[in-house]
Amino acid sequence: MKKILLFIIAAVASISIQGQTADEIIATYFENIGGLENLKKVKGIKMTAEVNQQGMKIPIEIYQMADGRQMTVVNFQGKQIKQGVYDGKDLWSINFMTMQAEKSDAEATANFKLDTNDFPDPFVDYKSKGYKVELMGKETMDGAETFKIKLTKEPITVDGKKEESVSFYFFDTENFVPIAVQSEIKSGPAKGMVSQSTMSDYDEVNGLYFPFSMTQGVKGQPGTPITIKKIELNPTVDDKEFAFPEDKK
Repeated sequence: MKKILLFIIAAVASISIQGQTADEIIATYFENIGGLENLKKVKGIKMTAEVNQQGMKIPIEIYQMADGRQMTVVNFQGKQIKQGVYDGKDLWSINFMTMQAEKSDAEATANFKLDTNDFPDPFVDYKSKGYKVELMGKETMDGAETFKIKLTKEPITVDGKKEESVSFYFFDTENFVPIAVQSEIKSGPAKGMVSQSTMSDYDEVNGLYFPFSMTQGVKGQPGTPITIKKIELNPTVDDKEFAFPEDKK
């Protein structure tokens, strides 16, 4: 009798998980944040935020454009230091030590360019982009029950070799919005570890909902909190802001 009862409980749990498909969860997510078609109309996003770096609050501005251009501006000690700037061709940043602009290598640039396909959300038109989604089941994340969805994108290049690009998204089962993302770090000092970003405090901007609180870091370690102060849709940005600085000498 006990074995039969356990079998019934397991079967019910399986039906509960299978009652939602990955496609349905993603469709509900878009519906809950304002609609897929409205999201696809966004041509650019500007986020004014504040990073809490070991108690020091650092203002930043994040720009993401539909044509792939991106840029983060760090306002530190009266200076504007640009990071992760992509003008559609070159990826570059200001070196914090030398304060000189430096271009990234071809491999890093190519991988970054792949990520620009994800504007304004990686799940927009994921099927036509050749991405694959898979519902892995349910998992508790920071006390909240979530649907764990595996997203497989185009392979990236690491040290000249193609490697699988996989991320795991955790969608709150109550509101159907992602509250965490995890992915394996493929290169650098943290290679082999798992990066983790968490999102919360979703709020409305021009009919669409975005998270206004985030943390970024490594799974199992304290992350860096980011507080979004303001989000502007379709901002006007001068093209020269993305351009690699000319040598002034």
